[in-house]
Amino acid sequence: MAHAESYQDPGTPEEQSRRTFMVNAVLALGGVISLGLVIPLVVSLVPSADAVGNEWSPISADQWAALQKATDKPIKITFNLHEVDGYLPPADEEQFVWAVKSTDADFKAKRPELFEGADKLPYPVAYMGFTIFSPICPHLGCRYSWVDAQNKFICPCHGSEFTNIGTHIAGPAPRGLDPLPLRDVSGKAELTWIEYKQNTPDHIVLRIG
Repeated sequence: MAHAESYQDPGTPEEQSRRTFMVNAVLALGGVISLGLVIPLVVSLVPSADAVGNEWSPISADQWAALQKATDKPIKITFNLHEVDGYLPPADEEQFVWAVKSTDADFKAKRPELFEGADKLPYPVAYMGFTIFSPICPHLGCRYSWVDAQNKFICPCHGSEFTNIGTHIAGPAPRGLDPLPLRDVSGKAELTWIEYKQNTPDHIVLRIG
């Protein structure tokens, strides 16, 4: 005996339209609810501006004493950078900078761009008789070194060269070395970290502590 095929009445066109509307409405409502849950989650993962930055870092007494004995040759200074990035717990990371004895007169004569026009720095270039240089080459971000035998800073990556006060003298770097802020707090020297945009003649701040 042949089995009767099951048959479902699709309903009238009006009923079909009503069912289609209800399905679309449920899907749309689900999308709105999902979006409402996702947006706060994404926002919670984005660090606020207040949560990003670095604090002032002290220069140890031993490091400061070594710098006091320096001549016109730069001294490598190590310190602990207290970093807060908004995603991870605050942490201390050992960093280094280059310091050299200097005065504003030295820089105004040899690096006037740091005192004039749009590229003028918003902090003293020389303070307490010294200038602190970021160790990052302004070309593409490598770490340069002081080469005593040649009496200049040299970047090992692309050959940029700088004088002891950071004047650019050779290689592809578009500007001189970047000074960092230095301050005196109750007789103790402190510095803060600044990241500048690379490969541009202008001092464009990306991050300041």
